[in-house]
Amino acid sequence: MKAQTEQRTGLLYGFGAYGMWGLVPLFWPLLKPSGAIEILAHRMVWSLAVVGVALLAMRRWGWIRELLRQPRKLALTTLAASVISVNWGLYIWAVNNGAVVEASLGYFINPLVTIAIGVLVLGERLRRAQWAAVGIGVAAVLVLAIGYGRPPWISLVLAFSFAAYGLIKKKLNMGGVESLAAETALLFLPALGYLLWLGAQGRSTFALDDPGHSWLLAATGLVTAIPLICFGAAAIRVPLSTLGLLQYLAPVFQFGLGVVYFHEAMPPERWAGFSLVWVALALLTWDALRTARRSRARLAEAGASAATAATAATTATTAPASEAAVAAEVAGGAEVAGAVHGAPEPPPTVATPARGPA
Repeated sequence: MKAQTEQRTGLLYGFGAYGMWGLVPLFWPLLKPSGAIEILAHRMVWSLAVVGVALLAMRRWGWIRELLRQPRKLALTTLAASVISVNWGLYIWAVNNGAVVEASLGYFINPLVTIAIGVLVLGERLRRAQWAAVGIGVAAVLVLAIGYGRPPWISLVLAFSFAAYGLIKKKLNMGGVESLAAETALLFLPALGYLLWLGAQGRSTFALDDPGHSWLLAATGLVTAIPLICFGAAAIRVPLSTLGLLQYLAPVFQFGLGVVYFHEAMPPERWAGFSLVWVALALLTWDALRTARRSRARLAEAGASAATAATAATTATTAPASEAAVAAEVAGGAEVAGAVHGAPEPPPTVATPARGPA
């Protein structure tokens, strides 16, 4: 009962995290007339303030000393901060320049790009269904390039930068709050310097007569941190395979907002390209669920076999009996093992983002 309650709570946190990431395109236009770079700088500065308060509440400081003692890890963190800055900045620019639909496409194709990077960089081997999904994804990009009259560069940069960020995070293996704190700390001085320079040039929008605008810029820290905290709460309560499926909520919401709320054009060729992407994702999801089911079945069989062997060994050493009696005990042990031995959750095959979009 407690496990079911925890999983239900985790699902709520997951829906909350990806729902907020999906609805965030409604927030960035509120920050006009601030430009994308100014918004990004405020996001970095105020995010550090928010996660600093969170770390103070949790009393987690030991990781800082460990990070500073490892130059390679510090360099990877700097690289991660640079890559996510590109992702954040481009996403804000896209939303505020009428390209919400194209931005959502970047997060739709992100799992396919992540798989491709796994093959090219990590030397991973793909199953047939994964190869088919990647091939359909490439076809979709070609169709969309024809429809747009150019490559969908916003989508591609968002997808590749986020996939690269995920690869770096995989190597870093840091917690969500700690990771965000380290990245924003590295970016804090450049971001603050840029904001001070804007102010000196008289181009800062933070000091406008409208105090509500300043509060909205400060709220970028909360907009960044709250979904991440919900994501972290979900990650420890639900299987990662489930979390991997929830990630599609964000681009679905973003796509819906782009078409319904922002009234962006969707000519037939664009619908065709998006449909191909959705077919590829459906194939990828089906393959992931099938593989996870098979892995659970194999683990259950292995557990049952181990229990049977243990029962046979115990019987042989503690209870001399006829061969028929021993066989009966072993068979009974196998049935019991099959009934009570569960299997641990396998690692997910659906790509799970380290952090949500935007």
